[in-house]
Parts: sequence; structure tokens; C-alpha cells
Amino acid sequence: MAGYSPASPITGAPGTGLTSPTYTLVVDAAPAQNAKQWYVSALGGTQTGVVVSSVNMPFTITVYKPAVFARIPPVNPITGVLPSAGKNVHAVITRKGVVVLAGQTPRIATYETKVSLPAGCESADFPNVVAGLSAHIGSLWEQSNEWADAYASGAL
Repeated sequence: MAGYSPASPITGAPGTGLTSPTYTLVVDAAPAQNAKQWYVSALGGTQTGVVVSSVNMPFTITVYKPAVFARIPPVNPITGVLPSAGKNVHAVITRKGVVVLAGQTPRIATYETKVSLPAGCESADFPNVVAGLSAHIGSLWEQSNEWADAYASGAL
């Protein structure tokens, strides 16, 4: 997992109550060997009521790579057809402690993106892999505030 290393601080997406949000990341112990993790140690911009990571209110970002990478299977020698290829699943999970009722123990909110790539596409069609990821992240970024509003209203 040498490649994934976010710059710190990271700039957050705009949202209601957040003005120019930034998050300072510190390397943390990952929960698995095929993962890397960071915790948020400081906030920037205006984020009234937001707290940094603590034991009771974690604020972490964890990235996972496949524990074992799927490989492209051989082509069927009779039909010349490639059988079903496995998928390599990569994930980014953010955990944030949140209060659900005043005076009660915080609970954990989980924000998760998983990318399932058919084995071999990362080398045979890398430009389209990158384009799919770019569009996915761009749609999340562009609609960050609308997603948050949908959580509160229940409407899409």
C-alpha cells in the first residue's frame, strides 16, 4: 500500500456549517495488514461543533487493498472465451463518532466507498479505470452538501 498517502491537511468538501474545512491527518495503527489508517488530529476553517478524533469519538480514514489479488484466469482452450474473472476490491472507510442523543454514549457513523475492479482491467484499460474513479469522486464531491441534506430530510 505504498501508493496511498494523503497530504495533510486534506481539504474537505463544502457543506452546511462548514466553511473551508480542512482535516489534519496523523498516521494511525491500521486494523488489518492490507490497510493503512489515519486519524484527524486538528480541524481548520469553520466547523462549529465538530471534534477531532478521540477514544470516545473516533474520526479515522482507513484504506484497504485486496488481501489477495485476483488474477486473470486462462482463456478456455476450446471456446477461446475468457471465463469469469475475479474482482479486486479496494475500499476507503471513514469512521466518525457522533452523538445520537444528548447525554448518551457517542456512536460510530461509517462512510464507505468500495471499488470492485475486474482482474486485469488495471493494466489492460487503465484510462477507463481512472475515468470511472474520477467521475465517482467528482459526483460525491459535487453533491456533498446535497447528500448531507438528504440524510436529514430523508429525500433524494
